Amino acid sequence: MAETEQRFGEFVVVRRHGQDGHVAELVLDRPKAMNAVSTELARSLGAACAALGADRGVRVTVLTSTHARAFCVGADLKERNSLSDAELVRQRPTARAAYTGVLELPMPTVAAVHGFALGGGFELALACDLIVADATAVVGLPEVSVGVIPGGGGTQLLPRRVGAARAAELVFTARRVAAAEAAALGLVDQLVDEGADRDEALALAGRIAAHSPVGLRAAKRALRLGHGLDLRAGLEVEDAAWRSVAFSGDRAEGVAAFNEKRKPQWPGE
Repeated sequence: MAETEQRFGEFVVVRRHGQDGHVAELVLDRPKAMNAVSTELARSLGAACAALGADRGVRVTVLTSTHARAFCVGADLKERNSLSDAELVRQRPTARAAYTGVLELPMPTVAAVHGFALGGGFELALACDLIVADATAVVGLPEVSVGVIPGGGGTQLLPRRVGAARAAELVFTARRVAAAEAAALGLVDQLVDEGADRDEALALAGRIAAHSPVGLRAAKRALRLGHGLDLRAGLEVEDAAWRSVAFSGDRAEGVAAFNEKRKPQWPGE
């Protein structure tokens, strides 16, 4: 299939790539505000993630930005400043659903980061399984500098990436981290040349999408659910995930293709 595009509200686009559309691109498209997460953007992002999560044809999702100098600068503080306390309370579930929507996508996810990825913007990247960043990337969780805390998963996702002490230092100092240091600290997974983040992330997604969609989703489930458990409990999570794929059509096709020395044609079930 040719590349197709579906818009969710004004600020979020989903594109399908490749002959079979197995790679989805989830695009933040609010360039006039550097993709600041307004109520409307959050609502649209949640809706787009719900649609992607229900689409069994999507094997990998890549989160990208249309802004030349920013991935996402986090919460829309101009909007926040206009909200009453009661309005902020009502807005919270919508904002939270955007971050958990990305986090809970069942297929592997890759963030393509360039420029500023700060606060909620970095939290959206952290919600993905892998982060590809270009040389212009600047990441950080500066929320304590404006009197709040990372509330899009940052206090939980960052220590899972870099450890408790490193996460505490980054959150407490609110400092911004440039690309080279971000790669050295493990804040991002792959550092690429300026302007290459989207292409490299899509290429990575294409390599992942060549594999069994049933296997990919089960592997992600085991990785996510098993993290933080003791070894015995983690191995039970792994065994449950194995049982969900061991008798699948994908497993039968994968074994047959290996023995017949051909490329598998995954049924996806």
